[in-house]
Amino acid sequence: MESSLEESDDVGTLLRHAGEGDQLALTALFTRHRERLRRMVLLRLNRRLVGRLDPSDVVQETLLQAARDLPAYLREPPLPFFLWLRHIATQKLVDTHRRHLGAQMRDAGREISLDYGTDANSASLAIQLLGNLTGPSQAALRAELQANLQEALDKLEPLDREVLALRHFEQLSNVESARVLEITEWAASKRYLRALERLAGVLPAVDGHE
Repeated sequence: MESSLEESDDVGTLLRHAGEGDQLALTALFTRHRERLRRMVLLRLNRRLVGRLDPSDVVQETLLQAARDLPAYLREPPLPFFLWLRHIATQKLVDTHRRHLGAQMRDAGREISLDYGTDANSASLAIQLLGNLTGPSQAALRAELQANLQEALDKLEPLDREVLALRHFEQLSNVESARVLEITEWAASKRYLRALERLAGVLPAVDGHE
């Protein structure tokens, strides 16, 4: 997998200009990462809130917070730029779940609070894995596959499921995934391959990355 956009000279230049107060540079930075953040939020949004809450609202809160905190970030960057944005987004998502679900959080399916944010729920992962299997003649097959996928995903260890979500859907590199999960690169790679192997019997068409 290629290096993330935040590693490029172009992003470094935009960050420098944004730090000098250039609003066009800041807008350009946020625009290129907005959809990627939205995918992450949608993947991890509790299913009870789908249809009630627009993931773009969480992303907007994230970018507003990032704009306020950018000067401090530039003085001493704790993470590559996108991972920093993603970290803020996970905090906003946790706040959103608490605000909308309240006491229901304990019963919110497999959505659990983790050190690195909220885990990817099995229903969202299954839907993403099934992709465009939506034709009328495929409805019954899709329903059966989704149920089987959710069951298989639920049986994965939480970290294995997270690595799958980070690599396959958020399109983070193995290095980035390891950093998000605070594990070694070797462990992240091993868990990703193990997750793919365990899903292969349910959905052989899942595409993997090395």
